[in-house]
Amino acid sequence: MLSFLFNLLNANFLFNDHLVSPKAADYIEKMGNELSSKTAVNAYLITTNDKIERGVSVYDYLKRYKESLSEPFVGIVFAPNSKRIHIVASDKKLLESIDKGKVLDYAIKVIASKDSNSLQSKYDVGLVQAYSELADEIANAKGKELKSTIKDGGGWVLKIINTLIIVGSLIVIWIYFIAPIFRRGKR
Repeated sequence: MLSFLFNLLNANFLFNDHLVSPKAADYIEKMGNELSSKTAVNAYLITTNDKIERGVSVYDYLKRYKESLSEPFVGIVFAPNSKRIHIVASDKKLLESIDKGKVLDYAIKVIASKDSNSLQSKYDVGLVQAYSELADEIANAKGKELKSTIKDGGGWVLKIINTLIIVGSLIVIWIYFIAPIFRRGKR
């Protein structure tokens, strides 16, 4: 418990409104520290339960964090109650150096998926993968390589899951459709 409180007090790159678990927060802080030390660019993840009304700029919303954000920065702002996720930056050139669509896809695909995982798990996986991709994009733009980020974005996990689904489907087809035909033929 003391470790958890210590981590919350030392959070530099995550502004968390209890949407990301402590374990996910540790990954984000680790990647953020490495990115900042190698590129001098800060990457933030801001999660909030606040409702950001349509028409209100995310940059206007970020003014409340102005004292805590060190420039230059790029950040992911996630507000699920507003159904909004955005990438913001302190510098337009910095924002243009990353593929925003690719970064956001990592979060959106996981968080919006219809499966049995808890919302907390989806937030953790989706936001950590998006943050990892953001950090890699920034590092690549600066000609650096990060060791703490998630390589391949977990694509191998999806391949394993797809393979298991296919094999499971084939087993079900065999048990319920093909095997009864063979059993009738042996009688």
